[in-house]
Amino acid sequence: MALIYRAELSPSKLEMLQSWVPSPPWAADVDTSALALVGAYRFDDPDGEVGLEAHLLESADGRILHVPVTYRNAPLQGFDSAFVTTMQHSVLGERWVYDGGADPVFLRAFASTIVSGGVQADFDVQTDDGTVPRQLTTFVTGSGGDDNGGNMSIIRIAGTVDVPKSAARLTGTWPGQQDPAVLAFVEE
Repeated sequence: MALIYRAELSPSKLEMLQSWVPSPPWAADVDTSALALVGAYRFDDPDGEVGLEAHLLESADGRILHVPVTYRNAPLQGFDSAFVTTMQHSVLGERWVYDGGADPVFLRAFASTIVSGGVQADFDVQTDDGTVPRQLTTFVTGSGGDDNGGNMSIIRIAGTVDVPKSAARLTGTWPGQQDPAVLAFVEE
């Protein structure tokens, strides 16, 4: 279970995403002039060191962008090209944010969830009075499959990739999207 602190972030998550999302090549044909957060889900890092969160954003042209990021307490050596920004977290201090599509911890979490038939992490919010369960609005589910080291693909723009029928997949629903959409898949 993920633990989220009531904290001030600078920049905020939405500000960070609005600044970075226009940069990657996968967003080149997307109107990123206005981005609205429509959902998010988390996975647990088994070692408890890395925050794993995927954001779902609606672009100005109505497309849904799938943007996984990681939050780390130190730079990830050798991953400069995946660096997004640093954030100040009022409880945890400085955080280094990386593109989750390149971060090995997030990629392992995607693969594990997909092949095990797992789901997103539940999470609690830490308050002055203790922890409070947070009501989830975005749900992801792995289809299950063989753990044979296949190729992982993260779908960055929902509905734009023809997923092979034989591929194990991660599907999700969020407010406004009741039919499961494929967000990632593994194929041999």
